[in-house]
Amino acid sequence: MSLGLNITRWLAAVFALLIALTAYRFLLLDMELAYPGMLAHLAERRTVLMAHIVAAPVALAIGVFQLWPSLRARRPALHRAMGRIYVLAVLVAALAGLVIGYTAPGGAVAQAGFVVLALLWLCTTGLALWHIRSRRIAAHRRWMVRSYALTFAAVSLRLQLPFFEMFAGMDYELASNWVAWSAWLPNLIFAEWWLRRR
Repeated sequence: MSLGLNITRWLAAVFALLIALTAYRFLLLDMELAYPGMLAHLAERRTVLMAHIVAAPVALAIGVFQLWPSLRARRPALHRAMGRIYVLAVLVAALAGLVIGYTAPGGAVAQAGFVVLALLWLCTTGLALWHIRSRRIAAHRRWMVRSYALTFAAVSLRLQLPFFEMFAGMDYELASNWVAWSAWLPNLIFAEWWLRRR
C-alpha cells in the first residue's frame, strides 16, 4: 500500500469518526441547541430527524473500516457483521433522509439535492447487498465504494458549510442550495475515478 493511500485512509477515518461522534451532541445538549438549523424538522418531524441523526453516524463510523482490506482479510466474520449493521443504518438514515430532504429549508434546489442523495444512497447500498448475496465480490466492493462515497457526504457537508457561512456570508438556508449537491457529487465522481483507475 502506498504511503499516500495509507494517509488518506487514516484521514478519512479520523474525519468520519469525529463527525459521527459530534452528531450525538444532542445527548449532552438540548436538541434545539444541538441542531439549530433543523428547528422546523424538530417541530414537525422530530422522530424522522432522530432516526436520521442516530443511524447515519453509525453508517459513517462503520463504513470507513469496511473499506480497509486488512479487516476484510483478517476478520471476515467481523466484516460481515459490520456490513449488516452498515446496511441497516443506511436503510434507516436514507429513508429518514428522503423525508427530511423533501422538506429541506433551502427550497427546490436543496430539496432535489438531498432527495437525490438519499435515493442514490439506498440504490448503491442495495446493489452492494445484492451483489454480495449473489457472491459477486468484486461488484460488491465497487458498489460499497460508491455507497460509502455518499455516506461520506456527512463529512463533506460539515467541511463545506463554514466556507459558505463565514466566507460567502450565506445563512444555512441559502448555503443548503449548494451543499445539497456539493457534499456528495464530488465524492461520487472521485469514487468513480478511483474505481476506473484501479
